[in-house]
Amino acid sequence: MSSGALHIARTGLDAQDMRMRVISNNLANVNTTGYKRDRAAFETLAYQTVTAPGAPSTQQTQYATGLNLGTGVRIQGTSRINTQGALAQTGNSLDMALDGDGYFQVQLPGGQLAYTRAGNFNRSAQGLLVTGEGYQVMPGITIPEGATAITVGVDGTVSATVPNQAEPQQIGQIQVAIFPNPAGLLAKGDNYLTETSASGQANLGIAGELGRGNVRQGMLEGSNVNVVEELVDMIETQRAYEVNSKMIAATDEMLKYVNQNV
Repeated sequence: MSSGALHIARTGLDAQDMRMRVISNNLANVNTTGYKRDRAAFETLAYQTVTAPGAPSTQQTQYATGLNLGTGVRIQGTSRINTQGALAQTGNSLDMALDGDGYFQVQLPGGQLAYTRAGNFNRSAQGLLVTGEGYQVMPGITIPEGATAITVGVDGTVSATVPNQAEPQQIGQIQVAIFPNPAGLLAKGDNYLTETSASGQANLGIAGELGRGNVRQGMLEGSNVNVVEELVDMIETQRAYEVNSKMIAATDEMLKYVNQNV
């Protein structure tokens, strides 16, 4: 008896285990600022054609359906679900959220550009607007020493109120990056994504224009993970894993019977 069923069930176990890892990561990031949930996609492995559809069955007839045997399943990839997370008021003037599509652009060590939805920014010792890790938000914005108030408009215009000046002065503008295929961005950890050939090049521009989201000051975007949905997916994955395990046990019993009685 062929052990093909054992191999197929093993691919099912591997695929369900990887899906469980994706779900686990989603649940782990349920409170991560700006996190976008991932979804695992499956695909069949190569088929073995025993009898091709349309092949001659006799001199006058053909097989109507043929015989194709699958060899299992695997994870094709993970898709990032870019739906909007809930916006929460923080009261911090340097916290910012994007209401709509797009990403903030930051500069990583070494000069590489990265993109994020997490707008929990800070002021560095040099007055620069930076992320929690100290990476500069691009284009660079310098907050004046002694500024008493920072105002960010929905279009990303940043103004500061300084002592001895009645009117706020404009100190820069936060720009928003959009991509032809945002699902093609590469996740690097620490809430950062980087550009790839699949994502296309970043198109940097003014917030609120050409499909870019508006900047909301004093707010942060929460994770878009739905805990109930993830728990349902987890139960579904667990049941699929159990079925594949039972398939291995059943095939093992069949092979055992053949070895002992044939």
